[in-house]
Amino acid sequence: MNRASRKRRSRLLVEGPLAPYFEPYAEYLAGQGYSQVSYWKKTFLINEFSRWLGRADIAVEEITAAHEEAFLRDRAQHRSLKRGDRITLSGVTIWLREKGVIDSRATASVEISPVDLVLQEYSSYLHEDRGLTPVTIENYAGYVRRFLTDISGGDDLQLAAMHASQIADYIRRKAPQDRTFASAKHIVTALRSFFRFARYRDYIHTDLAAAVPSVAGWSMASIPRAMPADCVRVLLNASKEWRTPAGLRNRAVLLLLARLGLRAGEVVRLELGDIDWSEGSLSVHGKGRAERPLPLPHDAGQAIAAYLEHGRPESASRRVFLRSRAPFDGLRSHSDICQIVARAIRRAGIEPGLTGSHQLRHALAVDMLRRGLSLTDIGQVLRHRSRMRHADMRRSIWMPCAKWPCHGRGLCHEQLARRHCRLPGIAPVPWLQVEEG
Repeated sequence: MNRASRKRRSRLLVEGPLAPYFEPYAEYLAGQGYSQVSYWKKTFLINEFSRWLGRADIAVEEITAAHEEAFLRDRAQHRSLKRGDRITLSGVTIWLREKGVIDSRATASVEISPVDLVLQEYSSYLHEDRGLTPVTIENYAGYVRRFLTDISGGDDLQLAAMHASQIADYIRRKAPQDRTFASAKHIVTALRSFFRFARYRDYIHTDLAAAVPSVAGWSMASIPRAMPADCVRVLLNASKEWRTPAGLRNRAVLLLLARLGLRAGEVVRLELGDIDWSEGSLSVHGKGRAERPLPLPHDAGQAIAAYLEHGRPESASRRVFLRSRAPFDGLRSHSDICQIVARAIRRAGIEPGLTGSHQLRHALAVDMLRRGLSLTDIGQVLRHRSRMRHADMRRSIWMPCAKWPCHGRGLCHEQLARRHCRLPGIAPVPWLQVEEG
């Protein structure tokens, strides 16, 4: 079924207050790469929602999340709900907000709690003043929300009356519940950030950030474990055989992680305009919105070009790396990159150790240090903002790597012939390369 027939069919079916907006939204859905079956399911549900709004005499401008839930409860009495029904309805309201049809304040609850008000201001501060990414802001706000709700009960929030003993008691109770030292440390980091904000906005008059206790841990516990160079080589050689769209994308991601030591979030945020093919360079948007040009290694450039030409689906998104299933938006967070790395390790036949993406960044740092590069040079390559990370890299030389077993079916890929085709403008950078078989 072509797009024109979809639009004609949509006009015949739609009823209710969403009717004037249904055709452009159907056009938007058609461009998201959904299958014909998924497209029909979504448009049918939206039409049902529009009819329900009409029967309830609810105008488009008045739609809230509460109306979505009420519709789903009513629908559940007549037929079973599907897993994606809530996502479909929230997608419509998000689109209507972006078009200015629904005031963003209309989707909020009628009564906003004191905790919500403070968190809205705190999130704005993190975005506008501190330059943090949406994912980091969401994580910080989540930790702070749980703290404020625990302290105030969610109703009577008195920041000015808060004292250090409450903070210390909360950390003592909550930190042991976290599975790792790193996750417990995140609570401390988020709370210190919040109290600096609160003092900056005169919500408090004492330095409560200094009252947040540190979480005890071994001195070298925070050093990430590096994947040995042999395992990196096995992983990259195994990825040469991946020819599906998702496989082409994943190989390009792995090469950026291994060759340039990019953070997962930096890979997620890469856009088409960040690649300068004529100069063979890549603009990386790092922490604090810092932008840094880096040389694009030859094999990483080849992998990106192969993905863009043969694997990347059509999409209005400017992100380089997209989801492999509809909707074809950009990858959403660093967890998507971590999943790509974890699956690649299993697929290459490497017995699992740590499976996060950051181990490839650390492996590059350790490899450069062992090759004789200075800590200052390595810190510049990896865009470190703290000299403490330099010390971590030096200590990590003594961390045992033998626990990373590399035997498995991935070793056979080291005997594959190397292709010597080159892309214009992409120059190999010797000290960024991890040798392949």
